[in-house]
Amino acid sequence: MNCLPGYRNRVIGVEVRKVEYVHSSRARPPLPHGPFLVVGLARSGVAAARALKSRGEAVSGFDSGHPTALGELDLAGVEYSTGGSGVDQLDGVGTVIKSPGVPKEAQIIVEAGNRGIPVIGELELGWRLVGATFVGITGTNGKTTTTELVAHILRTAGRAVHAVGNIGSPLTSLAERPVGPEVTVVCECSSFQLEDIEFFAPECAVYLNLAPDHLDRHGSMAEYGRIKQRIFINQIEGDVAVLNQSDPTLMDLDPPGEAAVVRFIPAGKDDLPVDLWLEDGAITVDGHRLLDRSELRLIGDHNVANAMAAGAAALSLGLSTEAVAEGLRSFAGVAHRLEPVAMIGGIRFINDSKATNVEATATALASFDHGVRLILGGSHKGESFESLTDPVESACSGVYLIGETASELLEVFEPLVSAGLHLRDCGDLETAVRLAWQDAGPGETILLSPSCASFDQFRDFEDRGDHFRRFVGTIDEV
Repeated sequence: MNCLPGYRNRVIGVEVRKVEYVHSSRARPPLPHGPFLVVGLARSGVAAARALKSRGEAVSGFDSGHPTALGELDLAGVEYSTGGSGVDQLDGVGTVIKSPGVPKEAQIIVEAGNRGIPVIGELELGWRLVGATFVGITGTNGKTTTTELVAHILRTAGRAVHAVGNIGSPLTSLAERPVGPEVTVVCECSSFQLEDIEFFAPECAVYLNLAPDHLDRHGSMAEYGRIKQRIFINQIEGDVAVLNQSDPTLMDLDPPGEAAVVRFIPAGKDDLPVDLWLEDGAITVDGHRLLDRSELRLIGDHNVANAMAAGAAALSLGLSTEAVAEGLRSFAGVAHRLEPVAMIGGIRFINDSKATNVEATATALASFDHGVRLILGGSHKGESFESLTDPVESACSGVYLIGETASELLEVFEPLVSAGLHLRDCGDLETAVRLAWQDAGPGETILLSPSCASFDQFRDFEDRGDHFRRFVGTIDEV
């Protein structure tokens, strides 16, 4: 079924699902029995423990490392332990809450399964505790931008909305305060989170794309894709599934679940069964112009796809085409995703720290014709970098390598030096910014788009992007 289901929209004649100011009718299953043990005490784990404690549940925490946010648990009165395997913490536990960063192979998770202790994820817990209407957004790249964009469209239209999930604010953080019946929750869903769902069922689920990522955790593309599709498995009739028809993996996908399927393509429709497409330079919905792509403030062709996905989600929630167009038109982008930082001496600085895989960096480079000084590298995620050679050759005048993957990247790009590529092994980010600035000329772009995780030198991609901004801010001194 390729339509936006529910009621007829007077403006464009397409079917859209009306849920305006209606609390989610989806019954939530009860929580499993406590006492609860939260495993993994970074942001999501701390939020889960606090949410359970605020409900009067018996809850404790465990982390094999020594995370930095434990003071919040002290303030909340949650006991916890750190270091070791944590298996001894399972005695007397009724349910384990697994944070997204904890692999299923962790000894404590395996042992919980051996003992018959239920294990659920933080996303599942939050969905059970927060009875709002949900939009779930997944995909390898573009999740954060699309999540923020949907929330912005709803907010611009006067809707009460929270953007949460893998985007930075854990879903369970909403469970500590009342969430009214008028609220929509827009939730970025990573594969790490979807791996642990049981009943999670968003009224609208968006799947943007699939590219190699997290293979060090999931083992294969087939398994990674299977986990991503779990966002649809519990959807029922009347729900909406939004799919990117231009992605080879998704174009023929018949998603699990019973939702109506809405497809979009950031190109001409031809004879494809799509509901949103480009026609004469405009994003078009069911044959009716929504807005010209030139009205979008976002950089890059990939953001046309993100805008279509967000528009489809907003229409499925009953917004008018005028409201959706206004929200798309006024959205300026998100931090760490092709974020303009500065223009100094005719040289642009762009922060794309959230590009933590090869496909994300290739997509970013496609937004520029030439003259890119690319800062690349970080901690390894099991990907090959070979597919970056063509995008780098087309767009880059220089590549500045950082982090533990630098030696591997040096080997990949060494053949391009004879063709004029300026290749430097810089070691750290500050050195890379300084050398790129020294080498760049007016009209060029210094782009941080690392293709790698940040954990070798930074807390996370946000920390890396923040450091980049600070270094750029001292550019007169370097």
